[in-house]
Amino acid sequence: MRFSRDRQTARFARLGGVALLTGTALALAACSSIDDGSNGSDSTGGDLGTITLGYLPSWTDGLSMAYLLEDQLGKLGYTVEFEDLGEATLLFTALADGDVDIYTSAAPEKTHLGYMEEYGESIEDLATYYDNGTLNFSVPEYMTDINSIEDLIGQGERFDGKIYGIEPSAGLTEQTETYVFPDYGLDEEYELVTSSTTTMLAELQRKIDREEDVVVTLWEPFWANTAFPVKALDDPRGSMGEPEGYHVLGHVGFSEQFPEAAELIANIHLDADEYGTLEGLITADPDAEDADLKAAVDQWISEHPDAFEGLLTE
Repeated sequence: MRFSRDRQTARFARLGGVALLTGTALALAACSSIDDGSNGSDSTGGDLGTITLGYLPSWTDGLSMAYLLEDQLGKLGYTVEFEDLGEATLLFTALADGDVDIYTSAAPEKTHLGYMEEYGESIEDLATYYDNGTLNFSVPEYMTDINSIEDLIGQGERFDGKIYGIEPSAGLTEQTETYVFPDYGLDEEYELVTSSTTTMLAELQRKIDREEDVVVTLWEPFWANTAFPVKALDDPRGSMGEPEGYHVLGHVGFSEQFPEAAELIANIHLDADEYGTLEGLITADPDAEDADLKAAVDQWISEHPDAFEGLLTE
C-alpha cells in the first residue's frame, strides 16, 4: 500500500513532535492530535484497574500497538491511559520506574539493547509481537547507481558529507555510529546528522522533491518505506545486524499485577501482512482524530479476526 508523502509527513508531524536533545536537557514531545489534554484517552472498562501505555508518537509501530492494546485491554476490563513520550530515554526510564506500565513497541534485542542493559532488571518482556524488524540505510529509487552501503564509500562530497539520521538516543543511531560507520570507513567522510525522525523525513521529502541525492537511516516495518519512493541499501558487511523482534515490555511485576492483561499480550504475534495493515490503517489519514484511530482498529479486527489467539472482537 502506497500513501501520499505529503499526507503522511503532515500526519507524522502532528503525531511526532519529537523532543530534541539540547545539552543535557530532554523535553517531552508536544501532545499529538490524539491527546484530549489529559495524557491520553480512557477506554471503557476499568473493573480490573488502570494500565498506562507509554509510546513515542513519532514511531508509528508504538502508536499502532498503543491503539490495538487500548482496544483489547479495554474490552478485557481495564481502563487504559496513554502517555506519549518524545524520547526513548524518557520512555525506558518511566517504564523502569513504574511511571508507565507498558512500552508498546520496543526492540530490546539490538536497537534498544543499551537501554535493556541499563534498565533490564526493572523490565518484564511481555511478548514478541513481530519478529522480523530490520535497520537500514535508504536512498531515493532514482539513485540507480547506489544500491549498497559500500557504494557510499568515496562519495562523501556528492552527499555534502551528510547522512541524515533520527533521534540521538535511538538504537538505530547507536548502531550506525558504533558499527556501520567504522565498518565501512564512512566516519572519514560523512557526518551522521541527528535530530528527530520528523526532521529526517522532512529532509528526505525536500531532497526527493528536488531529485537530489540523499542517504537516510530507516527501519522496517515503518510506513515511510512505502510512503516515499526509497530503497534500502544492501549491507554486505552485516553491520546493521540480524533481524530482531518488536516486543511489548512491562515494568517488573506487571504480570503479577495485571495477570489477565499479561496473558492476552503474550498471545499477540503478528505476521508482516497483519502488522503492515494495522500500521497502514493507523497512519493513513493525516486528519484522523482519536475516534478515527479507534475505528481503524475496529476495521483491522474485522479484517483479521484470527490474527492471534485470544483476540477480542467485541
